[in-house]
Amino acid sequence: MNTTISSNGLPQLPLANTSTDNSANQAASSASSNTSAAPAPNDSVKLTDSARALQQASSTNSPVDTAKVEQIKQSLAAGTYKVDANAIANNLTSLESQINGKS
Repeated sequence: MNTTISSNGLPQLPLANTSTDNSANQAASSASSNTSAAPAPNDSVKLTDSARALQQASSTNSPVDTAKVEQIKQSLAAGTYKVDANAIANNLTSLESQINGKS
């Protein structure tokens, strides 16, 4: 199936030059290699507190109870996992209070 896309009255833009002129390619590659900056020896990165917390949470010594996670996975797969709507609502209101600055 061929679909032709018309210009809808818009002017035609010229196509990119696809010549295989090696001298132009070599000049472009040498210019781009000269303009790429190597990192300076005194460059540094400073992580925010939230980035550090995220890094710690994703590390291998994260305090995740893998046995509990596996138990929940099995309960979900078996269809026996019970959702405690009251606990979810309480946690959501607690989170909203923390976000709004109320303890």
